[in-house]
Amino acid sequence: MSAIAVFGAGYVGLVTGACLAELGHDVVVRDIEPERIVALQAGEVPIYEPGLAELLERNRERLRFTLDVGEAIEGAGFVFVAVGTPPTYSGDADLSAVWTVVDELPQLGEATVVMKSTVPVGTGLRVRHRLDERGLGHVGYVSNPEFTAEGTAVRDFLHPDRIVVGAFAAAEGDVVAELHQGIEAPVVRCDVASAEMIKLAANAALMTRISFINEIANVCEATGADVVRVAEGVGLDRRIGPSFLRAGVGYGGSCFPKDSLALKQLAANSGYHFQLLNAVIEVNELQKRRVIGKLKRHLGSLRGKKVALLALAFKQDTDNMRMEPSVVLHGRLLAEGADVTAWDPVAVADGLHGVEQLASIEDALDGADAAVLVTEWPQLAEADWAPLAAHMRTAVLIDGRNMLDSAELEAAGFTYEGIGRASE
Repeated sequence: MSAIAVFGAGYVGLVTGACLAELGHDVVVRDIEPERIVALQAGEVPIYEPGLAELLERNRERLRFTLDVGEAIEGAGFVFVAVGTPPTYSGDADLSAVWTVVDELPQLGEATVVMKSTVPVGTGLRVRHRLDERGLGHVGYVSNPEFTAEGTAVRDFLHPDRIVVGAFAAAEGDVVAELHQGIEAPVVRCDVASAEMIKLAANAALMTRISFINEIANVCEATGADVVRVAEGVGLDRRIGPSFLRAGVGYGGSCFPKDSLALKQLAANSGYHFQLLNAVIEVNELQKRRVIGKLKRHLGSLRGKKVALLALAFKQDTDNMRMEPSVVLHGRLLAEGADVTAWDPVAVADGLHGVEQLASIEDALDGADAAVLVTEWPQLAEADWAPLAAHMRTAVLIDGRNMLDSAELEAAGFTYEGIGRASE
């Protein structure tokens, strides 16, 4: 099996390294944050991802973690770039971490650089030129984008819908495709630019479906239709399918918002106005704020009212709060003069100033005038809501994920409102 260096010990890097080790490869994960590397060397996992800790433990003999570039690439036939590419103020992807990895690579023997980070189309060609300028023309370059979702990342890597391999030379693509032996999935072979676009286009398609069903939900509210039933009827059409047709408070996380801005700027920088994607982004931003209007209809002014956010992470089975709808909701609630409490089983509200995070759902709801269900944690589906209603000053619940049964909540004493539900 081939030795592999993975640059970046964040979400993508850790999942990539652990799964490649599971496939039998020797892997060294390198990062620049000492605390993270020390924690990983001690067997601690710095991110919450179901199955990842077990995978790292099971493959400890094939996994090492280091701060040293030389140690990472010693004997490595592949260098995976799995660093973050956050948005800049302009909306373009910040590729500084990518260039740092490329520029700090020492002279390599026969090796292949594999881009796992999400980058704009054209990045691979620029990296190829940079490698050539540094005397690394013999080093191959392949785009191998990741399609893992937080909460299911390990499964998504080892049981993917497809594996995309974009290469400048067929032989370079061959060796990266061989790294995935043992995974049953179609392998899409293409040029580097197409591989880069596949990643951005896939996320744009999913974001479009979310914003579309949220627009339908808003029309349902105005006409008395039930978006849950509408989505069911639409999703049964085999040409459409049910995936990502769940109305709610909008998408969040570290991928969709970032990648939508990156694709929008990529199009703009190329002289094209991406009208559909602009609308998708606008709908998503407005959807988060519609919850405030719902609360005002029930409570009037929110000044001095206590509102509980249930929960904080952008989806279940993750502690990621980047670009999460709860962040927007918390900001808008504070601006309206509300007091905000919160509960989440994993995520921590350290960055949400003015929010009191409590250890239990009951504590978060104690004395509250209203609650907003933001994330589909199973604890909320399993909760006994009748005694919870008794803890609230006004039992108003805005179900931002249409997760709960309206009749059961109303029987428990709540004034219930979902997103695009006929019960409203």
